[in-house]
Amino acid sequence: MKKYNLTIEGKKYAVEVDVNDTIANVKVNDKSYTVEIEKEKEPQIAKVAKPTPKPAAASAPKPAAPATAASASAIKAPLPGNVVKILVSAGQAVKRGDTLLVMEAMKMENNIMAEKDGTVKAVYVEVGRTVALGDALVEIE
Repeated sequence: MKKYNLTIEGKKYAVEVDVNDTIANVKVNDKSYTVEIEKEKEPQIAKVAKPTPKPAAASAPKPAAPATAASASAIKAPLPGNVVKILVSAGQAVKRGDTLLVMEAMKMENNIMAEKDGTVKAVYVEVGRTVALGDALVEIE
């Protein structure tokens, strides 16, 4: 049995405690009490599953490839956006005003048109690409 001298709110108590598994015999100032002790629940160890990688979104726009081979005469993106349609291919003859491709920017579709008559030398983008202002899109010779 363990003995303690306690002071609680200025009052002194002589306390004796004897603990047996789930029962404690407590004596406070010569008055005895039997106290039931609840066992603490053992902590549960949670198994945490490893996070599964999310598949890449199929419709996520890809950044545009740098158009280092584009000449100064290439038609450039007038605003940043996503390429949604390409209507021409290399070797195709076009006339001034023909729509070359369609870009989406700010939830609006924008037709990118040929600035002169000629033949498409190269198409520097593909559908789904994100382009920045001034990126080369199509070259006409």
